[in-house]
Amino acid sequence: MFPSVSDVLTMPLIRRGRPRLAAGSAGLDGRVRWVHVAEVADIGPLLRGGELVLTTGIALGDDPAELTAYIDGLADAGASGVVFELVRRWTDALPAALLAAAERRSLPVITLAQETRFVAITEAVVAMIVDAQLAELRAAEQVHETFTALTVSGAEPSEVLREVARMTGAPVVLETLGHDVLAYDTAGGEVAELLANWAERSRAVNVAERTAYHPGAGWLVTIVGARGNDWGRLVLVSPDSPPHRLVVVAERAASALAVNRLVARDRESLERHTHRTLLTELLATGAPPVDLATRAGALGVPLEGRQLVGMAIRPETTPSATQEALRDLAEATASAARRTKIPALVGGVDDISVRALLSLPSQSTVDAALRRLASQIRSSPTAIPVVIGVGTTVRSITDGRRSMIEAAHVANAALRSPGTRSYHRLDDVRLRGLLHLLREDERLSAFAERELGPLLARDAAQGSRLIDILRVFCEHGGNKSAAAAAAHMSRTAYYQQLSRIESVLGVSLEDPESMLSLYVALLAMDLPC
Repeated sequence: MFPSVSDVLTMPLIRRGRPRLAAGSAGLDGRVRWVHVAEVADIGPLLRGGELVLTTGIALGDDPAELTAYIDGLADAGASGVVFELVRRWTDALPAALLAAAERRSLPVITLAQETRFVAITEAVVAMIVDAQLAELRAAEQVHETFTALTVSGAEPSEVLREVARMTGAPVVLETLGHDVLAYDTAGGEVAELLANWAERSRAVNVAERTAYHPGAGWLVTIVGARGNDWGRLVLVSPDSPPHRLVVVAERAASALAVNRLVARDRESLERHTHRTLLTELLATGAPPVDLATRAGALGVPLEGRQLVGMAIRPETTPSATQEALRDLAEATASAARRTKIPALVGGVDDISVRALLSLPSQSTVDAALRRLASQIRSSPTAIPVVIGVGTTVRSITDGRRSMIEAAHVANAALRSPGTRSYHRLDDVRLRGLLHLLREDERLSAFAERELGPLLARDAAQGSRLIDILRVFCEHGGNKSAAAAAAHMSRTAYYQQLSRIESVLGVSLEDPESMLSLYVALLAMDLPC
């Protein structure tokens, strides 16, 4: 906003005084906030910082200590520089002590060889400052209007970042607080260069304020969030300390991004809430409400005269996903259904998965539609690893409940060994699927306890890991050598552990039926919630 000392020296009025930089060249980039004419030896305490002091030097003596104190006073007060007119006090050159002190403090000292009207210099520099401030205000107004329009129009983050790059000519990145890149614009640069080792570089950049410049990284960082819920950072790459205009752009862009997320999430949350209500009513015990088909049809999801398929989408990595993760997954699933033109009710009806009821035309190929939808869900920009379970295709709303429940069982069964399938049906999960269908049956838990109880008690009492040894043995089909290698044990030691298991359980692991029974008990014990 303010001109630098170098800018002032280029003014025609100053040039006519034949200026010369006598010392302090390192401070030429300092900003001139005001011009102050002063013929006082102890002027420092009267300044506020950023002043360019004009003087003839008539109030200064010849004592080197006093001259040094004069310069130190100006530097301590934050003056941007001092201009000496070499007419009355000194005519050829300034004292060496004064110049040495200015060089040491990086305070620009300029001499004028000809008499110059200080009042004219003051008016000219103040006019330059005012013009710069007006230009800054006009630019800020333009920035405000631009980002207000983007906010009102519901612009996506990519559009907001594109405008930031256009206004500043600098690369910009939107990241999460966990340093994952959400969006970026290279401003014509190389993507690989901008994003190389991004997470590592970003973790090293910590700022104490909501908007701050990190000179080491050359980043202007602005926190993004609203309603006390910060969720990201906007990073503007600026090798040099950014002018005020760039700060305004970054902060307005961050506000637009925060509002966009709030508006989009609130709008979609209302839609998801409506879908979730219908799905909950469908899954409830008893006949579904008579108006459910009408309400679903009003949402663009016809349920009558269609092929209905239940679907459950569950994150792979966590047994109980966060509400935010499930909300994002529901939005990604709904968006995928829209892109593939498959009408669907989509919502989170529990704390572990997203449920959907797909509505397909009577003559369409179900598997082809499922493959398209699963592919879109997995390729979503916010995609996380998921397991997708699919229920039986049905043709009535009442049977839709059965298809959705079956899909949840399939997803849960496939969670332990998801494999590479884009989606799973009951046929794909085989024994695990059967066990999941029976998992609430007390007879299954009693069977697992009867088969494995002594071994679990032995491990708990002695701190052994015999249950893990048995699991590896069963998973390798009774192949002792392969199981020993998988357990990272010598065959001799592994065989000894197997003998101990046989002794504790009172069975022979050579007996196929015994091994199968134990493996079923292990699978039942390991059933996810």
